[in-house]
Amino acid sequence: MKKIYVSKLEELLGTQKVLSSECELLCYSYDSTPLISSQPDVIVRAHNEDDIQKTLELASNEDVPVTTRGSGTGLSGGSVPVKGGIVLVTTAMNRIIDIDAEDLSATVEPGVITSHLHSAVEELDLFYPPDPGSMKISTIGGNVAENSGGLRGLKYGITGDYVMSLETFFIDGSKVRYGTKCVKDVAGYNMTKFLVGTEGTIGVFSKIVLKLVPKPKTKKTFLALYDDILDAARTVSTIISRKVIPSTLELMDQTTINCVEDYSQIGLPRDVAALLLIETDGHPAVVEEEGSVIKTACNANNVRTLNIAGSSQESDELFTARRMALSALARSKPTTILEDITVPRPAIPEMMASIKEVAKRFNITIGTFGHAGDGNLHPTCLTDERDVDEIRRVHEAYEIIFEKAINLGGTISGEHGTGIAKSKYLPAMVGPKAIELMRKIKTCFDPKGRLNPGKIFPV
Repeated sequence: MKKIYVSKLEELLGTQKVLSSECELLCYSYDSTPLISSQPDVIVRAHNEDDIQKTLELASNEDVPVTTRGSGTGLSGGSVPVKGGIVLVTTAMNRIIDIDAEDLSATVEPGVITSHLHSAVEELDLFYPPDPGSMKISTIGGNVAENSGGLRGLKYGITGDYVMSLETFFIDGSKVRYGTKCVKDVAGYNMTKFLVGTEGTIGVFSKIVLKLVPKPKTKKTFLALYDDILDAARTVSTIISRKVIPSTLELMDQTTINCVEDYSQIGLPRDVAALLLIETDGHPAVVEEEGSVIKTACNANNVRTLNIAGSSQESDELFTARRMALSALARSKPTTILEDITVPRPAIPEMMASIKEVAKRFNITIGTFGHAGDGNLHPTCLTDERDVDEIRRVHEAYEIIFEKAINLGGTISGEHGTGIAKSKYLPAMVGPKAIELMRKIKTCFDPKGRLNPGKIFPV
């Protein structure tokens, strides 16, 4: 039976913005996280700030939970409506409001696709560096909510490093703007930085101002092939220790390489244990100097072959292959569980060895790829959720992997967030006092816990 508040939403917003058929509810019951789903009662497709405000006001009056959603590319269950209620979708709010080439900023709505912003600013010889693997689908609002990273995080940082101002609605429908377009702004608490990465548990973003930088003049792309994955991992530390920060420093193991080659057929060798995809960018003289250091570091760690992309097209093909790693792995088995850990860079060889040992111990297949330059690894298990015993072994394996990452001074998530999938591991990561403090902060903004409930905090 249709809930009364659904009819009220239809009266407030119009029936075209309110979806409630069984098929529609099913489509919004999951995101890109495997093994997690929960149906909402209704979906609201917001077209403007007025729609957001009215929805939140009604939800507040009716005591209904609200889960905000962009494109649903999240990998921690962050947009799954575990308490039902309203899913508030912001993908229709997709305007690039302004690109200020003089002051190096862009003002956008939350539904703007990340790659669309890239293209728009690069036409003006500007650059928005954050580039999550899902950038052709993911939205800026979702990137900000999760504080997404990407391939260029090593040199340029992550989403939060580029957020200058946020207009945010809270659960009662009130709206606040934090931050300015100023490079320096230390008036009051830095609420802008606080809101980034809160995973939709504090507020709903309606307008976002982002910092831009000049587009790099040139770049050089290297493909390094290794017979031993530990040599590849050691190369990462060697490059960083020699005071070179590449724009991209990516790792793929043999399992991932073979899946990507099956999918893309761009000529990646199947008999190597690992590869590094390395790119340096900037002024031509700097690129040449850094390229020389990269070559020396690769050779010092037993690289089998080191190739340099001969054209922009060849470079783009290599990066396209890297970005399709998850999609390629997902074709191998019915269920793909992609995880996300980060460790200090010198600890990468030990972490990689541990992942390999755990996969063998539990008799499971794990392909590992990731942003090795910043220590962010994605051990990805290829499995089948219908095999109950194997799924049990997979979860046991990941518990050991997370524990190892923490013991190495790392974290249980470098870019995917906590969401539902990792909430039970958070206490071991930060301790009970930190959990208590975070709960108190959440309560200040959302006393009844109705905004994206069931996320981050362990139940």
